[in-house]
Amino acid sequence: MLKKINVKQLAVGMHLKEFCGSWMEHPFWRSAFVITDPRDIKAILASSIKEVWIDTAKGLDVALGETAMSEAESEAQVDAELNSAASAERERTPVPASLEFARAAKICAQSKRAVTSMFQEARMGKAVDIGGAKKLVEEISDSVSRNPGALISLARLKTVDDYTYMHSVAVCALMIALSRKLKLDDTATRSAGVAGLLHDLGKAMMPMEVLNKPGKLTDEEFAIIKKHPEEGYKLLLGNAHADAIALDVVLHHHEKTDGSGYPKGFKDSEISLFAKMGAVCDVYDAITSNRPYKAGWDPAESLRKMAEWVNGHFDPTVFQAFVKSLGIYPIGSLVKLNSGRLGIVIEQGEKSLLTPRVKVFFSTKSNARILPEIVDLSHSGCPEKISTREDPAKWNFPDFNELWSGLPGAPW
Repeated sequence: MLKKINVKQLAVGMHLKEFCGSWMEHPFWRSAFVITDPRDIKAILASSIKEVWIDTAKGLDVALGETAMSEAESEAQVDAELNSAASAERERTPVPASLEFARAAKICAQSKRAVTSMFQEARMGKAVDIGGAKKLVEEISDSVSRNPGALISLARLKTVDDYTYMHSVAVCALMIALSRKLKLDDTATRSAGVAGLLHDLGKAMMPMEVLNKPGKLTDEEFAIIKKHPEEGYKLLLGNAHADAIALDVVLHHHEKTDGSGYPKGFKDSEISLFAKMGAVCDVYDAITSNRPYKAGWDPAESLRKMAEWVNGHFDPTVFQAFVKSLGIYPIGSLVKLNSGRLGIVIEQGEKSLLTPRVKVFFSTKSNARILPEIVDLSHSGCPEKISTREDPAKWNFPDFNELWSGLPGAPW
């Protein structure tokens, strides 16, 4: 029997089925588990969650003399109630990136903890909680709806130690943005997001000394890492909640259109649309992120490099849609204007990929910082335009990321 109770009625031994509230409001990665530690109850009481669903068939019932707030005969009834409440509370109205950064930073921090737990559980042989993954994807999807560039650009600020986990979050967000640019329906977009979140799950089964090696891999070590798509596929294969899209992307996101990819060496038409999407999103986040053996490339430079690899590596149609989803100069790109001033892209323009909003802050003529100013290059009266893309490493501005995000350093 499924019963909704007040959190004050929770007791060790109860099977917690679902939290009544946003995934962001409770402190756990999983939403369904048996409570075995009193500290878990304390953590729930300290959160903003006031009600939960328990399953009395799998754990203890409420104490004698206490009554539940309501009961349900099936999981479908619980899901319907929770989905209805969640849908009413979700915020998806578009906002400027400057207003989304703080909320996106919170989602990134929560997501990193969730994905870290997911990988740890996979290493211990536990089944992947697809339900928890879907809730996480909903939060990421809502952030992308409010502003596609905010969370995607923040997810680039991952540390070397966080790479494996935050990479999954970034690819999830990129897959959602790309799906919308390809005009896929909501169901397909949601599945693409889940697939992006899970695409590297097989790395949970890789030797830690190889996965976290602070240098270039040997041929033998790379051969081990190349097994992660098949290992991830095995982890999901027996999971009743993993759909075909997730299985496909997990197994085939390293395939290339010329057949030189792995594990199957599939060529162009043999690779699904979703696997082609996964390949583009995976590579973009990988090359823009700092790694133990190299610094990440600037976003705009990364897209330029990827354009050179289209023939043989990526599907051209998918790549073109990907560029449109980010902009030719993604948020965080350093550019020089024809006035000689340097600026950072903070928002995409509505009219053209070539006319984003830029925060200028440095004069190359006087070689000095200037009072920051927002310039909308799409404005009809704006005399400025981008003359070149600049390499941030060349200029080495210590507050570079804070300038475009408004957040002091990496937020996690």
